[in-house]
Amino acid sequence: MTRVKKGVNALKSRKNILRKVKGYRFGRSTKERQATEAIFHAGAYSFAHRKDKKGDARRLWNVKISYAAKPLGISYSKLMGGLKKKNILLDRKILSILAAESPKTFEKIVEMAK
Repeated sequence: MTRVKKGVNALKSRKNILRKVKGYRFGRSTKERQATEAIFHAGAYSFAHRKDKKGDARRLWNVKISYAAKPLGISYSKLMGGLKKKNILLDRKILSILAAESPKTFEKIVEMAK
């Protein structure tokens, strides 16, 4: 049986691993074993927090809507309830954009919801 030397393959895999951890601190950016572990952890965290990011965005939209609705004399919950009763199908993202960029339009929507 012929002997297989894995120098080329080992270098290639090591180079790929270390390329992924560029910018990490301490041994995690230079040592192969620590780098591999860092990559696994990073993958787990990114998977877990992709869902969290969507929830964070929704909470921010709610705060923006609430902040814009208060001076118009209506609370966030009353506004959302009114929109649902009047069957106005605008989602929170659109409402927050309207509140920030075109307050006149948002004011008309609030009047319709009251």
